[in-house]
Amino acid sequence: MSGIKWFAELDSTNNEARRTLDALDNFSVLATESQTAGRGQGEHTWYATPGRNLTFTVVLRPRLLPARDGILITHITTVSLVKYLEYHGVQARIKWPNDIWVGDKKICGILIENVLDGQYVQASIIGIGLNINEEGWPDYLPNPVSLSELTGRKYDIHAELETFYKIFCRHAEMIYGEDGRRLLQEEFGKRVFRLPEAL
Repeated sequence: MSGIKWFAELDSTNNEARRTLDALDNFSVLATESQTAGRGQGEHTWYATPGRNLTFTVVLRPRLLPARDGILITHITTVSLVKYLEYHGVQARIKWPNDIWVGDKKICGILIENVLDGQYVQASIIGIGLNINEEGWPDYLPNPVSLSELTGRKYDIHAELETFYKIFCRHAEMIYGEDGRRLLQEEFGKRVFRLPEAL
C-alpha cells in the first residue's frame, strides 16, 4: 500500500501507522479528518477541530540510513514544512526540535518515532499536525496560529496534503547524495532556533 489514505476518524495517525506498519510502503501517508487522541512530545496532546486541519503520518523507509544519522529525518520533515508554507507566501522558522513557528506563533507540531533494525532506521513514523483552517482556539493554548488566519483564505485540506506530499517526497530523496544532504542541512540551519529556556 502506498500513497495517501484518508480516514474519517482515528485515535492517532502515528498509532495507526504502528499497528499497520508491515503493510505500509515507503512514502505511505495516513491522514484523518478527526483525531481523538493526537499526541505531541511527551504527555502533550494535539488540538485540531475535525475537518479543518491536517493531522497525518508519513511512513518513510530510508535505504540503509544509520540510526546515528536519524537527524536527517528531522531535516527532511521540517524543511519540507517550511517550503510548503513558503509556497503559500508564509515565512516560517523551525523551533528545535519539533515545531514550526511563524513569528512567535506555532503553526505545526511534529512527532517522529523511528523503528530500528540493528544499527539502521528500518522505518520512520512521522506524525504531523498542521493548522490549516483553525479559528476557534481553546484558551489553554499559548500561541497557536493557522494558515487561514495568516493568509485570509480557506483551504481544501485534501488538496493541501497532496501539495505537501510532493514537496516532502522531493526532499526525502536528497539524503542519498552528499550535495542533497548538505543543502538540507543548510536550509535547516538557516531557519532553526531554540527558545532561551531550552538552552
